[in-house]
Amino acid sequence: MVEIKQPFGNTAGLKPSQLRQLQNLYNRRVRPWQLISPELARRLGELARQTGRQIGVLLDRRGYVRWVLVGNAGRLVLPDVGRLRAGRAHLRGLRLVHVHLNDEELSRDDLTDLALLRLDYVAALCVDRRGLPGRLYGAHLVPGDESAQPWRLESFASVHDLHLDPLALVQALEEEFARKTAPSPVEAGGERAVLVVVADRSAAGEDELHELRQLARTASLEVVGEVLQVRPRPDPRFLVGRGRLQELIVETMQKGAELIVFGSDLTPAQARAIADATELKVIDRTQLILDIFARRARSRDGKLQVELAQLRYRLPRLTREDGGLSRLTGGIGGRGPGETKLEIDRRRARERITRLEAEIERLSRRRAVRRARRQHNRVPVISIVGYTNAGKSTLLNTLTDSRVFVENRLFATLDPTSRRLRFPREREVIITDTVGFIRDLPADLLAAFRATLEELEHADLLLHVADASDSRCPEQIETVVGVLEQLGLAGVPRLLVLNKCDRLEDGRGPDLARRLDGVLVSATRRLGLEQLLQAAQALLWDRPAWQS
Repeated sequence: MVEIKQPFGNTAGLKPSQLRQLQNLYNRRVRPWQLISPELARRLGELARQTGRQIGVLLDRRGYVRWVLVGNAGRLVLPDVGRLRAGRAHLRGLRLVHVHLNDEELSRDDLTDLALLRLDYVAALCVDRRGLPGRLYGAHLVPGDESAQPWRLESFASVHDLHLDPLALVQALEEEFARKTAPSPVEAGGERAVLVVVADRSAAGEDELHELRQLARTASLEVVGEVLQVRPRPDPRFLVGRGRLQELIVETMQKGAELIVFGSDLTPAQARAIADATELKVIDRTQLILDIFARRARSRDGKLQVELAQLRYRLPRLTREDGGLSRLTGGIGGRGPGETKLEIDRRRARERITRLEAEIERLSRRRAVRRARRQHNRVPVISIVGYTNAGKSTLLNTLTDSRVFVENRLFATLDPTSRRLRFPREREVIITDTVGFIRDLPADLLAAFRATLEELEHADLLLHVADASDSRCPEQIETVVGVLEQLGLAGVPRLLVLNKCDRLEDGRGPDLARRLDGVLVSATRRLGLEQLLQAAQALLWDRPAWQS
């Protein structure tokens, strides 16, 4: 029995005779070197006028009708034609020809479908009141500059004057795409990403985009595009608006991006909706920071804490079930749905979280023993804190002549490092470098690193290092103070160190130091270190007894 193909789309309310006529379109064929035959164009126009709806067909390269499409008066909805991307150097192998009832050019939806599905060609056929075909508007993709539009628009007076060989056009385009999209060394070594920030104010969005750009650079991503959308409230489903999402899909296709990074935290539902719409990997700022921490962790403490933070973040996002594994037991008492793979994944994640928490607690007790020894020997402890990439590790190296790893990237140093520091009066302290802070530090990460950050509770002095040359220095200082208060460290003595003073314009340094009540230093040029040690010594040993 031969299966009768059905038209796809908005077929509700059509007469049986109209449905049969639409089904008969599957029996038509055009010559492979024709975009569309005049006979098929006239039939599409007549059916569109009869139904009052857009009618279209998807033709393969041999000229066979693969899909008959029915829309409403204003647009068509295309079926699932397979994997979203056919490949950067190849087109889909299908061309869309449909009727526009209002004598209009190709719509934004038509062009988005062309780019998103990488169709061979998209054509809109205008018809008169009797359904007779008139002007035809067309478009096809073009390889070229990433900043230009990814398609070329065309117009033909009539289907009878249509001199276009789609096979020859597709062959030439795919050869050009293959030539221009050969993978470069950068593409072969890392992921190409588009950054997306949604903010209620342009200035705030620019700051978020700047920080997200630095995070992407730290994660070794190649940023090929940036999107900043200013809107009073984020879209509850896609974060960006639906129209902006379509533009984003086209941009990622055009620039060959494999990853979309959002500057805001995504809910599990938003992440799934965006990933389903784009068929790209979608991550948010928290995932990016967690990935950076996973790369930077070297010690056992750091690796355990990063893994714990990742599991806590991913646990609520384990949502996909595998129906093939929904029944794992049998026999009396074992019949039924059993335990799904999703439930097994969640249970294993919770068990792993419990084990990690126990291991981190054991390591925390060991650190407590070491702290007790230091306190018994009455060796003061100075802890360096501050915004990431403010120069904390560089300052530690300069003060102690050490060689702790330093790099001009965010979170270059993750594992705490301790060194001895001798003061001018033959006094010694232990100075410790800690992980850098950042705006909106992920809660899971802060909770996981609480065991390490508890070292700050027993510090005699906190050196709060800030980048004096950064225009956002006051905001970064407020961020660090807020994190310290969140950790319950507001009562620990604190000395503000304004690093990188050598980059300031003449006269700005002293005024900034007075305004922020800090000490100006340059860790790289060894400027202001004597004043820093004098101020630290005054806070450690020269305080009155009631302050000790």
